[in-house]
Amino acid sequence: MTHLDHLLAEAIELFNRTDDMTELEQVKARYLGRHGQLTELLKGLGKIPPEERPAVGSRINQAKEALEAALSGRREAIQEKKLEEQLIGEKLDVTLPGRGTGMGGLHPITLALDRIQSLFHSVGFTVASGPEIETDFYNFTALNIPENHPARAMHDTFYVDDENGAGEHLLRTHTSPVQIRYMESNPPPLKVIAPGRVYRCDSDLTHTPMFHQVEGLWIDESANFSALKGILSDFMQHFFERDDLPVRFRPSFFPFTEPSAEMDIGCVMCKTGCRVCSYTGWLEVLGCGMVHPNVFKHVNIDSQKYVGFAFGLGVERLAMLRYGVNDLRLFFENDLRFLKQFN
Repeated sequence: MTHLDHLLAEAIELFNRTDDMTELEQVKARYLGRHGQLTELLKGLGKIPPEERPAVGSRINQAKEALEAALSGRREAIQEKKLEEQLIGEKLDVTLPGRGTGMGGLHPITLALDRIQSLFHSVGFTVASGPEIETDFYNFTALNIPENHPARAMHDTFYVDDENGAGEHLLRTHTSPVQIRYMESNPPPLKVIAPGRVYRCDSDLTHTPMFHQVEGLWIDESANFSALKGILSDFMQHFFERDDLPVRFRPSFFPFTEPSAEMDIGCVMCKTGCRVCSYTGWLEVLGCGMVHPNVFKHVNIDSQKYVGFAFGLGVERLAMLRYGVNDLRLFFENDLRFLKQFN
């Protein structure tokens, strides 16, 4: 019995000194396992005189129950301690201000595009869209740019391989094909803008292979160059929020308009000249002109009855000027440090 008391005290002491669940199971096996010390005592009852077996067996069972109770208590203590440590490590101070979630924002190109569409919508223009993979006819021929015309070299076109190898499809180089498609299905008078992505083989500080354009078209019986100048001048003043913004129109050439002009605005970055305007005080912003009669022929519009004017502007160009961005590639690098400035 003395040996049993010593064994019980030793086992309980080891239980209480153990803080790891795996080690606790190992200590348990030492006393209560298949070959544990207490188990061996139970197996040895047959060697004890019959008259002593009930008392010894009862005492051994009491010791076993005491050990199992101590083992269960230690398991609970270890689990409680582990839970307490976990709660301390994961505690949350609800009195601190919340971190919140990051606020998203529109891309600067989207902001500029929405502003452009809103301003033209306010003067009666509707928005039209069309496919980005176009045919040679809609992208060039219908716009008075026939095959081998030198103006085609200005566009640096991405051609798409056809099954027959004809190369009749391409990534549109401007959104003017949308105007052709719109005129085919909508009789004049009409006022429409065609915003969208366009593609050209070009990449540097001021050019990217993919960029955005907005092209406009107004056709009725009384459209004239004075109205064209008035609409574009008013648009630029509202877009840059400058009522005193100077504008000028210079003669130019486009195959699909005649006469044609380039529109300049006074530099929005300076008043006396800077690198942005090449120290001239003027910035080129768009091309425009009166629709060429040959374009009307392709869409069966009577050029003797109707006249029209068209214009095209680059969204990235206007966004760079409005937001003071000096490298076009910043718009497409997805650098959050840059984009967050426009949230």
